[in-house]
Amino acid sequence: MLNTVRISKKLVYLFELVVLLIFMPSMALASNLPAIPSSETSNGSVGLIGTIPSPPPTQAATITTPVNGATFTSLPINVDGLCPKSLLIKVFSNNVFIGSTICQSGSYSIPVDLFSGQNDLVAKDYDSLEQSGPVSNSVSVTFSNSLLANFGSIVNLTSNYARRGADPNQTLTWPFIITGGSGPYAISIDWGDNSPIDLISTQFAGTINTSHVYKTAGTYTITVKATDKNNSQAFLQVVGIANGAITNLTSSQSQSSSVVYNQKPQIIWWPALLMVPLIVASFWIGGKYQLTALRKELEKQRG
Repeated sequence: MLNTVRISKKLVYLFELVVLLIFMPSMALASNLPAIPSSETSNGSVGLIGTIPSPPPTQAATITTPVNGATFTSLPINVDGLCPKSLLIKVFSNNVFIGSTICQSGSYSIPVDLFSGQNDLVAKDYDSLEQSGPVSNSVSVTFSNSLLANFGSIVNLTSNYARRGADPNQTLTWPFIITGGSGPYAISIDWGDNSPIDLISTQFAGTINTSHVYKTAGTYTITVKATDKNNSQAFLQVVGIANGAITNLTSSQSQSSSVVYNQKPQIIWWPALLMVPLIVASFWIGGKYQLTALRKELEKQRG
């Protein structure tokens, strides 16, 4: 009889194990799902772009214009090309970052500055995790500036960031780097949200710290222009992001605006709730089986 009871208990345990194996993967998967988008964040929460870790881009952006060997005498020029949709595109000249934008509809166009003399241009695409894809084709162009012969140095503008973000109504800080030219310098910044253009003056070249507050979530094209006392000018375009769920887009906002999620794990509880009646049923079935086994054993002993 004891052997029969032990066997019945093993069957019950086996049934419960099968139930757990069926539903536990669903619960684990649910806990790893990206959070639900929300335009509200609680105190202490962190805005994160809702992405799942993935391999870096495998398709390279291309440069279609300008053509190899072109010469320019005025700035900015447009660098155009093809690209994987929704990725960040960075353009480099002589391995120095000179502009960025978000790829829309499979193509991009970035107004960029050039260095005096030869410029070897390449483009790279980046995903939301800042993983780089392959390097594009290289295009060599030349910039001939009459101011260089007169004053010996022209102003250049760059940044360590191609894309930077903050929550709406929070301060977004952005350092820009001015080199060359002669001070004082006048800097204008169009933040891409139809707000008034910021005007900054500085006596010396170096890092210029700027700040802005976006009112509405979205992706914005930021255009920076620096002019020195000799009227030498430099340009830089970058991408600003105001974290959050997208509401109303302004005309200057990118249509590929990023959606940002609250850092709250979303757990789907229905698998666990569904398990409750199944576990109860397993105990009931196990109990009925044990009673039946005991009756049969007693009948055998009486016989």
